[in-house]
Amino acid sequence: MAEPAGGDAAGGDAAGGPGHGDRSAAAIAAAWQRERPGTPTGSIEIVTPIWRLAKLFADDRNRVLRAAGIDAATLDLLAVLRRSGPPYALTTRELTRRTLVTAGAISQRVARAERAGLVRRSPDPAGARAVLVSLTPEGHALVERSVDAVLGREAELVTGLSPAERDHLAALLDRLLTDLHGRIGPAD
Repeated sequence: MAEPAGGDAAGGDAAGGPGHGDRSAAAIAAAWQRERPGTPTGSIEIVTPIWRLAKLFADDRNRVLRAAGIDAATLDLLAVLRRSGPPYALTTRELTRRTLVTAGAISQRVARAERAGLVRRSPDPAGARAVLVSLTPEGHALVERSVDAVLGREAELVTGLSPAERDHLAALLDRLLTDLHGRIGPAD
């Protein structure tokens, strides 16, 4: 019953949390039970906070990325290349597989990053008409700065949980994600 990015099933905004009147997930579930007894509300106290957290994290990450001078799609491309290890080069087919976006989207990302001097395209020495995309020194430097900024900020954001709580939450989220991936497939 929750909606992404700014809404919830009760029609409120995503800014409220526990203790914020009828905008808390528990209050939303209770209101649905009051108004429509028997409505399946067992997921609201899990899904609504996840939607709200996703929005908060996404908005904060976008602010950090703007300050770092990079957009999320470019960071995704550069980060996949950087994580691949030396020589920081992958075929466009492998980039498509690792980023979970379409071949067309990868082509656009690569072209944009190449125009910015962050990657270079070349024929794959292995042949088969494949294109190899590699980080340039400028791309390498930008991904290093950007990853430090993003991951440093996100590490700071979760300090409200103890290390044990973070480990427990990470395990539960991984379990839920694996289960959902198996039942409904990967996200689009």
